[in-house]
Amino acid sequence: MQTGLHRNTISKVYRQLETDGVVEAMAGSGIYVRDQQKPREIKTPPHIRNRGVTDLDREVRKCVDGLLNAGCTLQQTRELLTREIDWRLRCGARVLVSTPREDIGASMLIAEELEPCLDVPVEVVPMEELESVLENSSNGTVVTSRYFLQPVEDLAKKHSVRAVAVDLNDFRQELAMLKELRPGSCVGLVSISPGILRAAEVILHSMRGNEMLLMTATPDVGSRLLALLRASSHVLCDRPSLPLVEQSLRQNRAQLMRMPQVHCAESYLSADTIDLLRKEIGLQTPAAAS
Repeated sequence: MQTGLHRNTISKVYRQLETDGVVEAMAGSGIYVRDQQKPREIKTPPHIRNRGVTDLDREVRKCVDGLLNAGCTLQQTRELLTREIDWRLRCGARVLVSTPREDIGASMLIAEELEPCLDVPVEVVPMEELESVLENSSNGTVVTSRYFLQPVEDLAKKHSVRAVAVDLNDFRQELAMLKELRPGSCVGLVSISPGILRAAEVILHSMRGNEMLLMTATPDVGSRLLALLRASSHVLCDRPSLPLVEQSLRQNRAQLMRMPQVHCAESYLSADTIDLLRKEIGLQTPAAAS
């Protein structure tokens, strides 16, 4: 009544003071200035504890002790940690997905899976254009695959933004299926990412050697895709390629001696890497939010 502030505002301030360890609430009694000599109990959200993290309180103390041992005062330690957290939150304003232009399909696959999972804008930028984009606006986090992390990190550091690598799906189901195919089978791989096709060729050759005939195609080259569909008994593709594969099968059904079995890989990224990225840019994971 004296300040003219709404009671919700006052409650919010008290909650913040309690979080900062300045005051403590005693049920049925009131809110009191905390005894600074009394060890503070840090309340960690239950969903974090349930994830099997051993001792978050100890990790926090270890981080603070490390800065104090390095010569920082408590005030400097607080400023350093606050500055780092604020910087990371600012970097979460948008996500730039970047790979070299020759494999921009990899960026498109990453962006397609990240966009529905993140509450911030996701933009695809070829690595060759990344520097000019960051010069115009250095707010954001740059995401790439681990294959391209080093050059992306070098560019990101120049503009004080973060670079984060995402992990790919292990494609366990697809590999298990390929292991079971009889010798002499012809398998077709279709992807918008030439890099994935090159990596898949190496992996499959190491698995099956010359037992299996392997054909690859990007969906935008119609003649090569048609040749692949004609020869293959099994076709594996990514989600963006699936509509074009199905369309080509419908349009050329009369030219095919047999219809290949088509298997679409549902995800390009591992589920864990998306949750980790959400944390990196300051978002709650879906489980935590619920």
